[in-house]
Amino acid sequence: MTKYILVSGGVVSGIGKGVIASSTGLLLKTTGLKVTAIKIDPYMNIDAGTMRPTEHGEVYVLNDGGEVDLDLGNYERYLNVTLSRDNNITTGKIYREVIEKERKGEYLGKTVQIVPHITNAIQDWIERVSKIPVDESGEEPDVCIVELGGTVGDIESAPFVEAMRQFQFRVGPKNFALVHVSLVPDMHGEQKTKPTQTTVHCLRGLGLLPDLIACRLLGPQPLNPSTKDKISMFCHVSSEQVVGVHDVSSVYHVPLLLQAQGIVEFLTRRLGLDELQRGTPAVNGVNGTPVSINGVGDGVPTVDVAKVWEERRRKGRELGKRWRDLTTGQERLFDQVSIALVGKYTDLKDSYMSVTKALEHSAFRVHRKLTIQWVESSDLEPETQESNPAKYHDAWRAVVGAGGILVPGGFGHRGTEGMMLAIKYAREQKVPFLGICLGFQLAVIEWARNVLEIHDATSAEFVPTAAHPLIVFMPEISKTHMGGTMRLGLRPTVFGPKTEEWSLARKLYGGAGTIWERHRHRYEVNPSYVERLVESGMVFAGKDEKGERMQVCELRDHPFFLGLQAHPEFCTRPLNPSPPFLGFVAAACGASVLEEQVEASMVSEAALKSASDAAIEVHAVNGLDVDPESRHMKVVQAINDDA
Repeated sequence: MTKYILVSGGVVSGIGKGVIASSTGLLLKTTGLKVTAIKIDPYMNIDAGTMRPTEHGEVYVLNDGGEVDLDLGNYERYLNVTLSRDNNITTGKIYREVIEKERKGEYLGKTVQIVPHITNAIQDWIERVSKIPVDESGEEPDVCIVELGGTVGDIESAPFVEAMRQFQFRVGPKNFALVHVSLVPDMHGEQKTKPTQTTVHCLRGLGLLPDLIACRLLGPQPLNPSTKDKISMFCHVSSEQVVGVHDVSSVYHVPLLLQAQGIVEFLTRRLGLDELQRGTPAVNGVNGTPVSINGVGDGVPTVDVAKVWEERRRKGRELGKRWRDLTTGQERLFDQVSIALVGKYTDLKDSYMSVTKALEHSAFRVHRKLTIQWVESSDLEPETQESNPAKYHDAWRAVVGAGGILVPGGFGHRGTEGMMLAIKYAREQKVPFLGICLGFQLAVIEWARNVLEIHDATSAEFVPTAAHPLIVFMPEISKTHMGGTMRLGLRPTVFGPKTEEWSLARKLYGGAGTIWERHRHRYEVNPSYVERLVESGMVFAGKDEKGERMQVCELRDHPFFLGLQAHPEFCTRPLNPSPPFLGFVAAACGASVLEEQVEASMVSEAALKSASDAAIEVHAVNGLDVDPESRHMKVVQAINDDA
């Protein structure tokens, strides 16, 4: 039976439920358990795809093209799993499903209501998705972490709270635990417990009793023992059920902080996880291939339960050791690497969550302390020099002083001229440059303007009637519907002939001829200009599988100038950084560091080729009558190896 851990929040939103949920899952993985995660977002949107980054942070893209909340990125990075769009539940998805059933007459003429129809749909969804394998083993998860977004007491989350109240009885008390995250503010040196008392009182009134109360403190001061005892007394829990989560130097320390307070031992007792490990693991193959347990079976492969769990625990211990090494290594870093992130949404840092994580993971690998200079791209433009000279000079000082310049994705015309000025500086001054999605497209436009001297070169996204649209709308994309209509999800990039001899991008991917990364875009490089661009020196080392769509650009006479149409930041992991980001950060550290990383490529060519072949097989059978779970797991095996 799958174990469920619900993570809810009180007092205020945005206090770290996602990191606490991910950290809890990671700690359970270190004991050998298989863990999956589900995020509930109570808003009415079907998905996050049509929301501005400044609303909820970045839109995270999954292998299957799902546009989801950024917390799913936390889950994938911490747990090293590959999730699907169904791992993100929204009010819009639930209501759509129920209304479609009503229109088909599946409720047999009954009045369709919040209770029981909406609440049952929520429970059914969670139970179904919790069984889907999310790693390369193809095994059913043992534990499902469910994060309830927003704040308990909100009107919009009420159906989900009621659904979870019912769900605890559906699965049984031994299979359901609740972690409630609350804010403990510090008022003039005194830690206040009243907000936590109030939110727990509200939660209990709704029929849910917290098994653990995670007290979030906004500062370096840990939770005082007296505060802990007071929360214990007034919230009807024991002291061991109250844990403190204060600010630490890095979010990667949070799992160790929770571990030190005995959260694993408590959950093991509360959910009977030790009994789970003595039982029979879900060892069916990806295609549901039957197996016999301890030799009991009729001509089918045999699985020794004890050996299976011992191997799981060994991998868990290894994961725990690598994580501790990662966090302790962070504290010993003295050399720094400075990166200028030139973006459009820098007011909210979460807009570039995966980009900053990819930079962090790469900095860990090259043993450098990362410093990100946040540069609002419009501040680099001449108009700002006139309207706000101080802001203009500060922005350019950050760009000029950085070891590398990164231009990430985005939409719309605002700030793009400033981005191109930064790209021009990086190209001419031989400063390492990485362009992602929009950054890749702007690198092409900048080259056309200043090298090919097509001075009015632009994108059809900015000027639909442009005379020289270097970037054009993709013909297969809908012009009437916005949500879920972009070129989305995991897609291949095929490197051209002989690129293994010179392409830095290909070398960073271990020399593989085909790579797979996640995409999210509506526009592409105009095929009409490709020949002129190549003849002038901009080389498109990677294209799509048909050879028609430009996806990787490089400059051969530059130390590191790389643009990708894809979003490689979505596949980065703390213990296995994204290759383009790793190369970029290494180049910002110096030529010798880049050379080291190219030589010690994180994934061997043979392993990557095998993974690519597996993913190609998925792509080839997509749409045919093949088991969807089998297709999903092939993609997982291709992308989710933390070598």
